[in-house]
Amino acid sequence: MTLITRGAVCGAILALAISAAYPQSQPQTQPPTQPQAQAPAGGDKPDATLTMKIGDPKFKDKNMEVGLGAILSGGTGAAVSFDQMIRDMKSSRLVYVGETHNSLPMHEIQFQVLRALYAQDRNLAIGLEMLPVTVQEVLNRWTSGILTKDEFIREVRWYVNWNFNFGFYEKLFDFAKEHRLPIYALNVPREIISKIRMQGWEFLTEDEKRFIPKAPDLTNQDHRALIRKIFESAEIPHQMKGAGLDMMFEGLYRGQSAWDEVMSANAVKGAASEGRRVLVCAGSGHLLYNLGLNMRAFEKSGLPGKTIIVVALPAGQKSLKVSRTYGDYVFGIAEEAKPAFPSIGLALKKVENLENLVVESKPTDGAASRADFEKGDVILTVDGRTYGDINEVRTYMARFKCGDEIKFRILRAGQTKDVSIKFDKCPPAEAQPGEKK
Repeated sequence: MTLITRGAVCGAILALAISAAYPQSQPQTQPPTQPQAQAPAGGDKPDATLTMKIGDPKFKDKNMEVGLGAILSGGTGAAVSFDQMIRDMKSSRLVYVGETHNSLPMHEIQFQVLRALYAQDRNLAIGLEMLPVTVQEVLNRWTSGILTKDEFIREVRWYVNWNFNFGFYEKLFDFAKEHRLPIYALNVPREIISKIRMQGWEFLTEDEKRFIPKAPDLTNQDHRALIRKIFESAEIPHQMKGAGLDMMFEGLYRGQSAWDEVMSANAVKGAASEGRRVLVCAGSGHLLYNLGLNMRAFEKSGLPGKTIIVVALPAGQKSLKVSRTYGDYVFGIAEEAKPAFPSIGLALKKVENLENLVVESKPTDGAASRADFEKGDVILTVDGRTYGDINEVRTYMARFKCGDEIKFRILRAGQTKDVSIKFDKCPPAEAQPGEKK
């Protein structure tokens, strides 16, 4: 699911709202795409989430203009060089870099920061939103050099736990393995967050509470205002609006806060375990205005930290106004015409007593939305091969690029049918302004 909204927000926020309205659609086997922070196009209203008067009281009434290729300091409102930013972060035990999950330029910035921090201090680790703590042992085996890449993707169940193309994160993983840097999983199994969202922390079992030992605090008014603004700015389906909207938001806010709570706790735990600095890579919606997991980590530990947020400007847009509290450092980059790796948009599930995979819901986005799939279609073969595991078939499909085609044979209402997913051709490659190689 690709969620087209404005602002550097976590696409999972709206996905939580949708699943609250339609709980029968769970489990979700394909995480949503996090939309990029961007300037409004044409005559659209400015994105109000970029200039909210929340966060640090010293700066919350002040804005700054971020241009293409620029890095601005929220503390001064002035431009800084990449090297100066890294020097300024030398005392930071936790460095947070926000991302839009399907933006390769943003992941390139994360890699540049990782490489620069390592050059400054080799006592470094990486914390990732993308994986739950239940796969930590697999991460340890990867960074120890025991697993090949194919073995790692299979054993960590990448395309079930996260599903965004591994290529977006490949440089981070390769660098960690080469230099034996620990990688810490920061998340928890998705069903625990869903339970908190739908019912509340108090309804968790004792075993589930091991992952989130205490209920997340829900009282920070600035953070509530931010998530509410994102929620109200999103393209909420008409049938979700009405009297139940406030109740839906409260469930969504519980889920978002639980995510921030558990990831902050695991980031602090990682920093404390070996006394390392930790580079935290997470969706920007968990970091904006230093009110998400970064704020909770500081409240838990007092460890100094800095947050980097990246905003994308559409073609023709020279600058973007953001609050000086938006991030400690804000990068301005050009918006991509299309993601580097094509979106498939085909949700699959396992059904009891059936070896084959089944289409969970009719595709509404990605390349699959242009193919003749229906909810309940049984996948007989993919390019002539039978698959009974979601991770395995997603791993296979992830290798395809723009302009490629995947051929399916399906069973529908007792009849076999051939269906193809065809990916659009790639747009011409363009260098990102200010990109460091």
